[in-house]
Amino acid sequence: MHSKTRGSALMPGLRALRRDWRSGELRLLAVALLVAVAAVCSVGFLTDRVDRALVQDSAQMMGGDLMLQADSPIPEAFVREAESRGLETAQTLQFPSMVENANGAQLASLKAVSGNYPLRGALRISERQGQAGEAVSHGPAAGEVWIDPQLPAMLGLALGETLAVGDLGLTASRIIAYEPDRGMQFVNVAPRVMLNMADIPGSGLVVEGSRIRYHLLAAGEQDAVRGYQQWLEDNLQRGQQISTLESSRPELQRALERARTFLALVTLLTVMVAAIAIALAARRFGQRHRAGMAVMRCLGAAQRQLRSILWVEFLALGLLASAAGALLGYAAHLGLVQAAGALIATDLPLPSSMPVVHGMVAGLLMLLGFAIPPLSGLHRVPPARVLRLEADGPRRGMAAYAVGLPAFFLLVWWISGDARLSLVVSAGFLAALLVFALAGYGMVRLVGAARHGVRGAPALRFALAGMARRRGLTVTQLCSLSLGLMVLLLLAMVRTDLLDGWRRTLPPDAPNTFLINIQPDQREGVAAQLRQAGVASAELLPMIRGRLVAINQKPVRVEDYTDERARRMVDREFNLSYMTDMPESNRIVAGRWLDLSAHEISLEKGLADTLDIALGDRLSFDVAGQVNEVTVTSLREVKWDSFDVNFFAVLSPAALRDAPGSFITSFHLPQAQSMLSHTLVREYPNLTVFDVGVILQQIQRVLDRAAGAVQGLFLFTLLAGALVLGAAMYATRDERIHEAAILRAIGASAAQLQSALRLELLLMGVLAGLLGAAGAVGLSWVLAETAFDFPMTFTWWPWLAGVLLGVATFVSGGLLALRGVLAAPPLMSLRGLA
Repeated sequence: MHSKTRGSALMPGLRALRRDWRSGELRLLAVALLVAVAAVCSVGFLTDRVDRALVQDSAQMMGGDLMLQADSPIPEAFVREAESRGLETAQTLQFPSMVENANGAQLASLKAVSGNYPLRGALRISERQGQAGEAVSHGPAAGEVWIDPQLPAMLGLALGETLAVGDLGLTASRIIAYEPDRGMQFVNVAPRVMLNMADIPGSGLVVEGSRIRYHLLAAGEQDAVRGYQQWLEDNLQRGQQISTLESSRPELQRALERARTFLALVTLLTVMVAAIAIALAARRFGQRHRAGMAVMRCLGAAQRQLRSILWVEFLALGLLASAAGALLGYAAHLGLVQAAGALIATDLPLPSSMPVVHGMVAGLLMLLGFAIPPLSGLHRVPPARVLRLEADGPRRGMAAYAVGLPAFFLLVWWISGDARLSLVVSAGFLAALLVFALAGYGMVRLVGAARHGVRGAPALRFALAGMARRRGLTVTQLCSLSLGLMVLLLLAMVRTDLLDGWRRTLPPDAPNTFLINIQPDQREGVAAQLRQAGVASAELLPMIRGRLVAINQKPVRVEDYTDERARRMVDREFNLSYMTDMPESNRIVAGRWLDLSAHEISLEKGLADTLDIALGDRLSFDVAGQVNEVTVTSLREVKWDSFDVNFFAVLSPAALRDAPGSFITSFHLPQAQSMLSHTLVREYPNLTVFDVGVILQQIQRVLDRAAGAVQGLFLFTLLAGALVLGAAMYATRDERIHEAAILRAIGASAAQLQSALRLELLLMGVLAGLLGAAGAVGLSWVLAETAFDFPMTFTWWPWLAGVLLGVATFVSGGLLALRGVLAAPPLMSLRGLA
């Protein structure tokens, strides 16, 4: 557009905006755009805050937002870089060492912490075993140690007594009830002894050659953490590894992934539903302005001038409506947070400014992709349109859609942040639109043929005739409402299966206690005590240490691998086990289960992929100096978040039955029987007990808050769906007024026309409900497989709900939106004055 044209079109465009607004012509389009941007912004604000809260809440289980692990002291430059980015830092170091008192010595897992550890979450310490303890945001003071509950029974140690740690005598002052970043690493089964970092130099334990793991924790704003993580990745040295929530706490990974995916899905579908409303509103605007444009052409207006006026008018409308929508979205999200306070029981962090950017860009691109195409030929309306309605001139809306749709889908991708989800939903959306259009067209053809056979029912004949005459409008209306219903049903189905999946992942009786290091001669005694306490479901499984030494008789060497995880795997011993039946939390994805009499192995699929191991490969493990060769017969998918006892490598009993090892079990221990753990440790001091009840509570809290967000955000798509209904009904209002006038002029009664309208809305509602349900069921199956990774089961309720919702929305909404259609005077309607 030339600068002269822009200048000459600016004021006329703004005057056109004011005139059309006052006449009501732009209100439906403005409301559609306003609600669309408000929905995007409100969902964006709440998504941003909930996502930040989920990450912050979950980071409490790691002690910080990010952790750097190393086998040598953390360089000072790494600490300075974190602090320069505004991040808090804390350091810990861990290593095994003997501790002792007058009653004996015991191997312990020592952990020295800096004064501000942990950065996220809290330690819980108590004065006696079995207490929940108090939460503290610091470690032990210099000169003190905090110890695991089993250590007093092992050494006959009472709180307040001295424990020798290296060259120091430190006071055992508290019992550790919960350690946020400990996790469940079964490699080190020694009880924890935590001390202050300041005591390390005097202990004499850190010397050349000591096997120590150093950790640097960092916490702060998400952007700063991400920037620091990128800096670390560019400056990592040998023996250093970055741990985030996903890598260090796999029991939370799938829960957070599913929550984020659903939040992205709500945003994406809300944008798409709102876009339908904008397209329908713009279509009605274009139809009502064709005559006006023809008049302006008769008065000498050039096509380029009219095009410029339209661009100015709609860009100004887009900016104003988008800004108002952003403000409304922020207010709406505050109201939702307030209303859902019981569901989202946490102090949500403040949102970032990105949802405003998303909303403003979304508003303008929705105009480009969905409002401009119906209006693209408006400036080319020929002057003859004033005299002859059929002289509309060429329409090139599809070409404009071809330009706008790619930009819109890029926006969807940008907003959702999930390329695969955006591709699946966008492709499903377009496929559903095509299927609905074909089904609608076929239905209209059938209706046109069936109306001639209707006898004695004038209302039904009028209804069928109206649908057949308005073929394009009927198909458009049916597609729009079917897509809206599909989205609502899809979200309802995914929400239900998502919440059910979370409940299945973490049921109330999920294992919350692990017993480790059960010796073979203690197995029967421990099992008997568990049965006596009513824990009949606990299965004691063997755990045997073994090192992978060869694959297909080729020696395994660390230097042969470039992947850091693969190098760590081959550089340490595996926890091996043997069993007759596969655990319920495992699923074979390739191959078959073990032949119990042969030397075979089943591997976790992720491990096999990391080490490039395939079915049929022969693996050699060094177990207590003896090499065992086994054949890979299956790959398993393991649900680590089930809290069952699971292993990367499971062998057949024939391969490991005589190998030395210990036993492990997990079970659900009710709070009323919490003393069972202490009884077992007193009788078998070598046992190590992991009470993961606090971890389970933390995970459940994260899931509950994610579920609250899921249910709250569902309201926004309902609002967008209601807007589609109104826009779709108003799109046919003018045509219906004209049609009703003709029928009344030739003798049809108002009662017959009213009955015909209701029958038409009823038929359209049934068909739209069936189409919407079919689309929702099909797309939900695809999403379950590609995005959410939970099983879908066939259920009848979406079909019934689709029909009922379709009929209810078409009949009630249609009668409301088309109110007054039959009341318009026939003569005025036929003259085009109504």
